Amino acid sequence: MLVLNNTRDQSPTFFLTGIPGLRSVQVWISIPFCLLYIMALSGNGVILLVVLHEHSLHEPMYYFLAMLSATDLSLSLCTLSTTLAVFWFEARKINLNACVAQMFFLHGLTFTESGVLLAMAFDRFVAICDPLRYTTILTNARIAQIGVVVLIRNVSVMLPVVLFVKRLSFCKSLVLSHSYCYHVDVIQLSCTDNRINSILGLFALFSTAGFDCPCILVSYILIIRSVLSIASSEERQKAFNTCISHISAVAIFYIPLISLSLVHRYGRSAPPFVHTIMANVFLLIPPVLNPIIYSVKTKQIRKAIVKVLIRKKCQI
Repeated sequence: MLVLNNTRDQSPTFFLTGIPGLRSVQVWISIPFCLLYIMALSGNGVILLVVLHEHSLHEPMYYFLAMLSATDLSLSLCTLSTTLAVFWFEARKINLNACVAQMFFLHGLTFTESGVLLAMAFDRFVAICDPLRYTTILTNARIAQIGVVVLIRNVSVMLPVVLFVKRLSFCKSLVLSHSYCYHVDVIQLSCTDNRINSILGLFALFSTAGFDCPCILVSYILIIRSVLSIASSEERQKAFNTCISHISAVAIFYIPLISLSLVHRYGRSAPPFVHTIMANVFLLIPPVLNPIIYSVKTKQIRKAIVKVLIRKKCQI
């Protein structure tokens, strides 16, 4: 067992975990993980590229989509090095400072994605419920302001969380449950009182995702009420179709996030591989699926991707 007796002036070293019980075949298991990372990075990179380069996509809906892709891209990069290092090289050690930095970006980017999904819900609400004022409400300046507010909110809630982790003392087994540093996972290894850390973590969760999720739900209740008042069934279907991609993105983000939080807080008796599977689903599924969903369900994105690919091919 890996044990470290830590004092306040001695930085502890944590040990990341791959797939419990399957260390002998982790190299082979890393292949699908590597493919998922490649899909996440390339898919979100393509979405960013086409939104930035195609003037026909310089609209609020696609600016928010670019924000979502940038967040997913950063979220994948945040854990890429530690996850593949554990699987390929058994490089499991990570010091407290690196762990806290990864924790800050991991949770901060997660809460950023939640905020972007709320902004996208507001975009759909305005587009369907008040279409005549859509361009005057969601100007480029206001979209930039929304992005800045989301970032400031997430930095504000995450700084106390990570700073209080630095105040903890660790003096028992420092083996983490994942191939990256997750807040609940780290504070459970402390041998000092971690109630403040737990409260700060819950506050960060409820003040970001816990606030965003009900707001998204309310926005869709208002959207549904507005759509049902439309006389034409064809127009109703068209209005609902514009929301399908966003609803799918919300589902694949919040369901794994809530499930992982519940497993960590209330499922301590669950087998270790359950924690690992949930963590990897939470980490990789949204960045992998979001570009696919928006490419398949959004005609303008499909056309833009084809246009960019044809242009690149002609240049070759």
